Amino acid sequence: MITKIIDGISFELKEDFDFDFLSEYGKVFTVFDKQDSGYLCFGIQNENKKLFLKMAGAATIRSNVSIDVAITRLKSTISIYEDLRHPKLIEIIEHKDIKEGYLTVFEWFEGECMGKQYDSFDKFITMPFEEKLSLYKDILLFHLHVNKHKYIAIDFYDGCIMYNFITQQTMICDIEFYSKKPVMNTLGRMWGSSRYMSPEEFQLGAEIDERSNVFLMGATAFQLFGCGSERSLEKWEADEKLFLIALKAINNEKGDRYQTIDEYYEAWNNA
Repeated sequence: MITKIIDGISFELKEDFDFDFLSEYGKVFTVFDKQDSGYLCFGIQNENKKLFLKMAGAATIRSNVSIDVAITRLKSTISIYEDLRHPKLIEIIEHKDIKEGYLTVFEWFEGECMGKQYDSFDKFITMPFEEKLSLYKDILLFHLHVNKHKYIAIDFYDGCIMYNFITQQTMICDIEFYSKKPVMNTLGRMWGSSRYMSPEEFQLGAEIDERSNVFLMGATAFQLFGCGSERSLEKWEADEKLFLIALKAINNEKGDRYQTIDEYYEAWNNA
């Protein structure tokens, strides 16, 4: 393991890597080096604005994939971000090959991540109810957009949700595993947090479809308004009508859920 220092910011790698390409974008002010994806991410500041750079090619200390797989996977995400451009999706600006790797460049969003692994998680859980409703509506509207573009949301969880508590703006990030329909479960246990995953995402050979994403939206509601996987009315902070809507969405049987995200959104909105 080695320690690298760029612009006074230190981070760790398994082996050395040439980061000269970073200087053309500005000065590094933060590094995210603990992901298991094989990606290394930088916050960059230049005279005009901040940028978020995500690259593959360096041997990160917690990666659970090979460097080649990380590079191939990062390249495959470009079309997803371009197909699903949306005001609530982090904006991709540029992507290109770099020496022994690949780079993607995004707009920087000044917000905090809801991921359970971050200190800000509790801020999301305890935020005012009306503010939570607005945040959740942003998530629903983005996934209505995803569905209309014939994509299935895979590996969406609280780590994909960013929020600026001052401006009350929501942003979605990390949609790398979103896939065009049809989607089949070829893994057994698919990628994702079990708190958000439908039963079919654990069943080899099962189809992952719009009803799977209905489940996802219901599970997200329980994470925001309930107590995560403890899906009881006692832990639910909204009214009973909304509880029953979210509960129907997470039914183990696909046929007993709302059959479309539009149907779920309409029921939630009307309530």
